[in-house]
Amino acid sequence: MTTQLPSPASPLKIGTRGSPLALAQAYETRSRLMRAFSLPEDAFEIVVIKTTGDNRAMIDADRPLKEIGNKGLFTKEIEDAMIEGRIDIAVHSMKDMPTEQPPGLILDCYLPREDTRDAFVSVTVDSLQDLPEGALVGSSSLRRRAQLLNKFPHLEVVEFRGNVQTRMKKLQDGVAQATFLAMAGLNRLGMSDVARMAIPPEDMLPAVAQGAIGIERRTDDLDSAAMLEAIHDGPTGQRLAAERAFLAALDGSCETPIAALAELDGNTLRLRGEVLRPDGSERIAADRTAQIADGAALAEAMARDLLDEAGPGFFEWREA
Repeated sequence: MTTQLPSPASPLKIGTRGSPLALAQAYETRSRLMRAFSLPEDAFEIVVIKTTGDNRAMIDADRPLKEIGNKGLFTKEIEDAMIEGRIDIAVHSMKDMPTEQPPGLILDCYLPREDTRDAFVSVTVDSLQDLPEGALVGSSSLRRRAQLLNKFPHLEVVEFRGNVQTRMKKLQDGVAQATFLAMAGLNRLGMSDVARMAIPPEDMLPAVAQGAIGIERRTDDLDSAAMLEAIHDGPTGQRLAAERAFLAALDGSCETPIAALAELDGNTLRLRGEVLRPDGSERIAADRTAQIADGAALAEAMARDLLDEAGPGFFEWREA
């Protein structure tokens, strides 16, 4: 079967959020497709779609994501546009993606993964260890907040939202003394110098799929499927299969502080994972290896064991 390639007269419509990072990810996707198929830039159209999570008033007010809806905050409107045929593919930060896609959509293309580490960002100090007792650290991430309070209970955490530029302004305005960003995002924006340091995963295990770009399409769109297959990065897909299986088995609702990182070494996959109470008072973790082909099964078994270790009372806050 011959793949029908896009052209300037009939461009492939790439859906994305409008933040500088989201656009950088869409441009990277476009560039990879252009190179893979020797296509001109105007054979593609970048379509910006505003999502619920991009609401400016909610960002400025630092409203917690959980209050707005959490799951699908950065994806629903984009996926609706794809289902309705207004766009052909959608470019996502994989750490924002629910573990299940709506009927008719599939997520099976990943670009090569960037740096998975969290970045420590401050305009006053060089590291977490340098923050004085009672210092305010801003974050909207349940995971980062719980990890911070688990290791640094003498610090205070405040809600903190927005893109890189917004967060830097909030730091300069004294809303908090420090915050976290993803090194991957800073690298893609050419702003790695914003980070005071990259935090090793031993000190702060990253979010599931952090640093990875995923490209979603309609299940029945075989032309897009063929094009995306050409730019898919297999090792990233293998790592994410394990991490997302771990997340799905624990809690795919994004209401639980969960971290995981899969790494490959030859035919072996190493998976580290942890789940925490939101206040950081308890952390349960595991570190296991298996053959790459068994990565998802390893992740599911590891999640079940962590759930057993946690016991029923561990998740009591979710019913509050």
